Amino acid sequence: MATSDNIHPIRTRERFIILDALRGFALLGICLANFPEFSLYTFLKSDVVSSMPWAQADRSIRFFQYMLVDGKFYTMFSILFGIGFSIILSHSEQKRANGLGIFYRRMCILLIIGFLHLMFIWSGDILMLYALLGMLLPIFRHRSNKELLLLSALFLLFPVAADALRTSSGINPSAPVIHMQQYFCAKYGITQDNFAFWLRDAEHYPDVFKFLVQGAFVRIQEFIDGNRFFKVIGLFLLGFYIGKKRIYANLAEHRLLLKRTCIYGFSIGLPFSALYTWSAVSEQPWGIVGHSLLYVLGVFPLGAAYMAVMCLFYLHRQECPLFKILAAPGQMALTNYIGQSLMGMIIFYGIGFGLGASMGLGCTLLIAISVYLTEVLISRLWLRFFQFGPLEWIWRIFTYKKYFNLLK
Repeated sequence: MATSDNIHPIRTRERFIILDALRGFALLGICLANFPEFSLYTFLKSDVVSSMPWAQADRSIRFFQYMLVDGKFYTMFSILFGIGFSIILSHSEQKRANGLGIFYRRMCILLIIGFLHLMFIWSGDILMLYALLGMLLPIFRHRSNKELLLLSALFLLFPVAADALRTSSGINPSAPVIHMQQYFCAKYGITQDNFAFWLRDAEHYPDVFKFLVQGAFVRIQEFIDGNRFFKVIGLFLLGFYIGKKRIYANLAEHRLLLKRTCIYGFSIGLPFSALYTWSAVSEQPWGIVGHSLLYVLGVFPLGAAYMAVMCLFYLHRQECPLFKILAAPGQMALTNYIGQSLMGMIIFYGIGFGLGASMGLGCTLLIAISVYLTEVLISRLWLRFFQFGPLEWIWRIFTYKKYFNLLK
């Protein structure tokens, strides 16, 4: 069997531009989803939000953000992660290399990057969860395609049953995490009154770090309460199924499947996503179980439809410059994901320009779009001279345990 010395990461000429373009598009959605929290708008009390100049418009924007953005783009990222796992295994098998060893090293490094991101930059990190759940994927590598689809569906539906069990039993599995978050808030003097303004008023990084410590427990609580573990592994398996069938490499042969995904994804996803949004802004009048069901029926089909419509457009207009534009940030997605966090800190926190908690949702999303466009320009310029993004380069060096030339 070959070692990692005999295998290399996917070269530029071996990449599929549609996958990079989908990652690039997902990065835009992630930016739009995350920046309301970066700007501290999400933490503001309702009376403060209502007093803002564009409050009425922001309410409408918030509705459509929930409906069209919330959850849809991490759905895309998670599916793409599963596809990536299948590519790593396939690439390793072709080279007769230890694909699982390479994959586990890759996940361990991602886990470290995610931990550093969570604890020192932003509490909304998703990388640690991806790394930990990614380590479970090899368990399913010998499952048939039908079994992968069935397991994916079961994992995606399980949160509804979990919420029903939680409601009927009265047990709150996130209670210990909430207790730890409250402990650190009390220790550092973070209260309900200064919570939304803490990061804006933080003039020194140690104050930011205090907020990030309690924020890490908030993030864990979100994963537990939102049953994110089951959702992500279900999407990973769906992506693994797509990767095993190499649908991304033979889009023309799967045109009918893509069209059906568009039709059913939009026809089911849009109305249920609208109901999910109404439930979210109305404090879940149908209860947590009803809200969870609306999430499953709205978010996942719509996220899949987004991917399918992009693939169909790619089939018709492969020469369209849009795909190369989106592929550049997608090719260095890890660098750009962390870069969004760093720019969010600089723009909104007190250690930067301190613009947080001072603007409405509309202005926040305009800044998010500006940040994304900046990343597009930087990515295109960077990739003219370099083979990998900076973090991707470091990731590959430790994954394959050998040095790669960064310059083209």
